[in-house]
Amino acid sequence: MSDQQAFPVHYNGHEGMTLRDYFASKAMQLIMAETISSDSEITDDEVALASYRMADAMLNVREL
Repeated sequence: MSDQQAFPVHYNGHEGMTLRDYFASKAMQLIMAETISSDSEITDDEVALASYRMADAMLNVREL
């Protein structure tokens, strides 16, 4: 169900954000906040990968 729309509004030829993208964006906020507060060094690619991994985990649990 990772292609399910989070905001199913048709705008300018687009279907809207997927639920996976929405979950990833929320996870990214937490990862970035933690990274900044702990002075940790993490690359943009690592943040993106971790965000989508968390989104995928949330989608998997949602299907249980």
